[in-house]
Amino acid sequence: MSLKLSTGLRNNMLDLQPTIKGYKAGATLSFADNGALVDSITDSGNGLITSGFCPGDRIYTKAATTAGNVFGPVTLLSVVAGTMTFVTGTCAASEAFPAAGKVSSYRGGSLADIFHDGILRIYSGTQPTNADTAFAGTLLLSVTAASGAFVAGAFDNGLEFGAAASGAISKNSEVWSGVAAASGTAGWFRLMANATDASGASTSLQRIDGSIGTSGADLNMSSTTITSGQTYTIDTFTITLPSYYGA
Repeated sequence: MSLKLSTGLRNNMLDLQPTIKGYKAGATLSFADNGALVDSITDSGNGLITSGFCPGDRIYTKAATTAGNVFGPVTLLSVVAGTMTFVTGTCAASEAFPAAGKVSSYRGGSLADIFHDGILRIYSGTQPTNADTAFAGTLLLSVTAASGAFVAGAFDNGLEFGAAASGAISKNSEVWSGVAAASGTAGWFRLMANATDASGASTSLQRIDGSIGTSGADLNMSSTTITSGQTYTIDTFTITLPSYYGA
């Protein structure tokens, strides 16, 4: 049992600097203190998605009129074009953003960030030598959020991880599932980031390859037999970093 990390992933984890992922400023924005309901920031210009925000982002606000409305990091629960929501009690008051007010989110080099809204693909055959190698075998199953359609570069139906604990990250509470595209025996998986990845040879794309079995594998399934047209659910998926390297 051994996870294989692509060169692109290892390089990012070693050297990727935080960059702005989502950014929006100006008077089209407003804070909404919604009492016992989730709080929100609204955009009358409906530009939150095109500005780069997506569920699971950790946002920061600056230059609000009310001091209590300067906060972060706060995790986004949902995002549509005109509204982003987060936990109740975050906003101190309902008010418009001043012209200098802004909300932003950042992408870092953590595994959870890198694979935010990614996809898990399950193949037949033998796991490749490393995650830079082109896929081998037949693509049996693409796992997304609730079997939804995945589009690279968009957050809809991409997979997300929960908060790190005890040196590991695991799938969050959403349903990870997919409808089998072909029949065969599941042999290995490739976890891919949100970027376009046709699973060809690459030393720049972010990937993790792992084994599949019914026990003792990187991904354990109740059965490795996959039947075309059937829906399969991944109940547990965890990536654990070792506490030390070497013998």
